[in-house]
Amino acid sequence: MPHLARRTCCAAVAALTWLAFAPALAQGVDRAAHRLLIQVSDNDPQKWNLALNNARNVQDDLGGPDAAELEIVAYGPGIGMLKADSPVAKRVADALKSGVKVVACENTMRAQKLSYPDMLPDIGFVPAGVVELMKRQQQGWAYIRP
Repeated sequence: MPHLARRTCCAAVAALTWLAFAPALAQGVDRAAHRLLIQVSDNDPQKWNLALNNARNVQDDLGGPDAAELEIVAYGPGIGMLKADSPVAKRVADALKSGVKVVACENTMRAQKLSYPDMLPDIGFVPAGVVELMKRQQQGWAYIRP
């Protein structure tokens, strides 16, 4: 009898576990399981387009905007493409609308004498871009630099 009770208990635990995770499984990929950090430190529209293409391709391949957390961190010369008059402004805006987080380094902004109104709307800001990269990697985020 104890053997049968143990088997019944295990089956009940398995069923409850399945019920707890079924909604997430039905929606597809666990967003927290797919987190990508993209560094852009070049003031080059081609590099930015590559980074933005990488982000879009990840979303497309994993099943849409909700399939992954994506963050682009810009610092140093790369921050130039986040200015309001940037040649990639429309692409950055499209990425933001699709759920990509784009952040600018405030250290770089101070060094380049940029203010928040100089920057594209809807981007985020971090105190130090390099520290943001370090923290995210420590949290387990995948990292690329196109």
